[in-house]
Amino acid sequence: MTATPPDETRHTDTTRPYAFTAEVPVRWSDMDAFGHINHARIVTLMEEARIQWLLSAGDEYAPLITSAMIVHVDIRYRAQLRHEDSPLQVGMWITRFRSVDFTIGYEIRPAAPESGSSPACVASTQMAVVDVEKHTLRRLSDVEKGYLRAWGRPEIRR
Repeated sequence: MTATPPDETRHTDTTRPYAFTAEVPVRWSDMDAFGHINHARIVTLMEEARIQWLLSAGDEYAPLITSAMIVHVDIRYRAQLRHEDSPLQVGMWITRFRSVDFTIGYEIRPAAPESGSSPACVASTQMAVVDVEKHTLRRLSDVEKGYLRAWGRPEIRR
């Protein structure tokens, strides 16, 4: 896995296409009868990548991470992914955030993609932020918005 360094470069480095890239192994049980990774298993592999990213962020991010829950998943398949494509390269970044939610973008590629190739899968997960004790939505703090902005691509960092 590759994380953006934990210093100010994550706020100013506009050359990085992703805030985090995770390597996620494909298990034989992830395959379906057609020989490619099953749709439901792609969601699980995205979750494994997202957990790698969020756990690597550090303790200061814990209030945001522990209060985020998925409210929507969107996946577009552009090419098949197979067991021999393991480990998958899952690039992630924040595509947008609003007062009570944020969206993570994903580009999923095989272990050794051809130079200049498009991702095999493009996806997003919308995450709502909740007060875990009251079980209600809560607003993102200014500090949390700063974290999300830093994890975005250049267009969201403005």
